[in-house]
Amino acid sequence: MSGHSKWSTIKHKKGAADAKRGKIFTKLIKEITTAARISGGDPDTNSRLRLAVQRARAENMTKDNIEKAIKRGTNVGADGVAYEERTYEGYGPGGVAVLVETMTDNINRTIAEIRHLFSRYNGNMSEAGSVGWLFSKKGFISFDKADVDADKIMELALETGAEDINEDDESVDVITNPSSFDQVKKAFDDQGMKYIVAEISMIPQNYVKLEGKNAETMLKLIEGLEDSDDVQAVHANFDISMKEMERLSQ
Repeated sequence: MSGHSKWSTIKHKKGAADAKRGKIFTKLIKEITTAARISGGDPDTNSRLRLAVQRARAENMTKDNIEKAIKRGTNVGADGVAYEERTYEGYGPGGVAVLVETMTDNINRTIAEIRHLFSRYNGNMSEAGSVGWLFSKKGFISFDKADVDADKIMELALETGAEDINEDDESVDVITNPSSFDQVKKAFDDQGMKYIVAEISMIPQNYVKLEGKNAETMLKLIEGLEDSDDVQAVHANFDISMKEMERLSQ
């Protein structure tokens, strides 16, 4: 199980999404608004908006709030706020590569906060392109192996054009090209198969194994970054054992 999948599993089990629902809603509203502003307010023709709406519904955001966010995006300038997307790169403890996707109305504020968090948790920001090449944009769907039929997942994934399937004792992870993500995800949805996470993400090509103090500090860095209102997503190529990750997440 990749570090990405492990961390998603831990957050799911901890109920972190419920504890920080207000922050999650803020991030989702930004994403819906920006997706609508860039490519229009129809989810049927705007794949980015469609995925954002699906995530919002999964978090039990009301239909009214979703529609308001879409209208805000299609009525440019209605709220006086224009969000700008920036991706920052850096290294965490143990040389872990980190990508931070942000959406902000104040770039100076955002970069100062991110730089502070890297410094606080034994990392450092780096130049654009320094670690981005270690990641590939992919569709990522992860299942808790204890809750699903792994053979059925593999069958559906292959039938609908998945690129790769990774299985271990804890999870089954399905990797797709971004263009085929929707059709693969729909196949699982139609069969009522419950996944831990389904998203377009930046998947590392390799992983850095961490333990002890470096593992503890890395998780604090990830949590700090994800807790920022301006940060939409964090990607990192750490590999921490599930046992240690659960211990550190208590």
